Parts: sequence; C-alpha cells; structure tokens
Amino acid sequence: MTTVLAVANQKGGVAKTTTVASLAAALHELDQRVLVVDLDPQGCLTFSLGQNPDKLEKSVHDVLTGDIGVADVLVETEEGIVLLPATIDLAGAEALLLMRPGREYALKRALASVTGDFDVVIIDCPPSLGVLTLNGLTAAQSVLVPLQCETLAHRGVGQLLRTVSEVQQITNPDLALLGALPTLFDARTTHSRDVLADVSDRYQLPVLDPPIPRTVRFAEATASGATVLSGRKSKGAKAYRDLAVNLLAHWNDGSAVKTYSPAEGVGA
Repeated sequence: MTTVLAVANQKGGVAKTTTVASLAAALHELDQRVLVVDLDPQGCLTFSLGQNPDKLEKSVHDVLTGDIGVADVLVETEEGIVLLPATIDLAGAEALLLMRPGREYALKRALASVTGDFDVVIIDCPPSLGVLTLNGLTAAQSVLVPLQCETLAHRGVGQLLRTVSEVQQITNPDLALLGALPTLFDARTTHSRDVLADVSDRYQLPVLDPPIPRTVRFAEATASGATVLSGRKSKGAKAYRDLAVNLLAHWNDGSAVKTYSPAEGVGA
C-alpha cells in the first residue's frame, strides 16, 4: 500500500519545504520509492531539488487544469527522489479549479494513476488554506504540521486544525493527523520547549520526535539544489533520518508514532 502524506502549515518560514525534501531523501535511503508533489506556486521544493521552475515546460499546473497525465510531468532528481514540479503558473490554478465541480479531488484523481509505482508520496502544500491545500489534504492519508519553535509560531494552528477537521467530515474521512513536527529547534533554551508545551496543551496536538534542530546546513543545501542529507554529516540530517525511521515503523508495522515530551525534553 502506498502511503500519502501531506505536509501543511499556512504560516510561511516553518521549514515545511525543507521537511518534505529532507524526509523524502531519508526515506529513499531506506529503500523507499518516493514521489514528492510541489503544490506551492513559488516552486521552492522544485528549486531545492535542483530544478529550475522557470525552465520547465510542464508542471503540476498542467496536471490539475489540463489533460496531461502525471507520468508525463514527473522529473527524477539526482538523489533518486521523483518530483511532480511546480511553476508560477500554478498561481492561476486556484481560480480555474474554483469553477469546477469536485475541485478538491483534482489531485487525488490525478495521482491515482501513479501511486502504485511508489511506496511513499509526500505533498508539499502551499502556505495558505486555499483550494490547493484542500487538494493536498483530500489526496492524503495523513497530515504532518511543521511548527517553528518560536513565539507566536502557533498562530493559525487552530485554523489549520479546523480545516483538517472539515476535510475529514466532507472530502476525506480517513485523513489522520500525525501531529506537529518541531522545526528550528534550539535545545539550549527552554523557550523552544515552552512553545511546544503550549501547542501540545492548547490543541491536544501530538509533538513528533525528534525535533529538527536549527542549523545553517539547511540553507546551504537549498542553495546547492540538494537536500541536507547529500552533504556533510549534520545534526539536521540525523534528525530527519530518525524521523524517517519513526514514520516508516508506524506505516509498516502499525506501531505508535514516537512523540516528544516538551516538559521533559525527551522522546516517548
């Protein structure tokens, strides 16, 4: 069975795209066939995996709004991850999709022809709660919420959780909420743990283990068109490798997802 995971947070700058690319690379290292879907018109995931969105002739926009099949648009990256890329054209897709019946199911219908070729599909949702994000949530089996460990980072989390609840009630009753993934985490301070504890208490949202540490390696990797796993060893790469092992055990064996206790600063 193919696992389809949506990574969503309408707040920008929370390492959402970094999480998609790095987790995909870590899963590929574990012999998983991985497809990543860029649903952001900015094309950040496409760029971070070594593709130039400005030079692509076909993208996920053509899949959602035209008659082009997904298989005709896929690009294989140097790290072995298969990418359904995005370009700025995707910005116009929402307006076109709004006029169509069953618009929330466009991505799910499109992916149906290729999901059997992959073990894991990861969808990078845009930083909004529009039609594109609804498509990502409707196509997914579970959703992961990257959460920046800084003050006010959880603004909008409640709205996102309400959106997830509405999707569960209307278009995707089987959608599971995996929890929040702490990003830009600084283990040297109590501030990061306080933010996570607040989110956990306020929204009853599981916090996944391990937290992703703040490191300059992520920016360096993005600039080079590769993931952090392809370069020198770093604590960020190790964290995403551990997360991949955690999630893979959950998907394959049905074991509980390992969570992080903000109060104690340890995994559970």
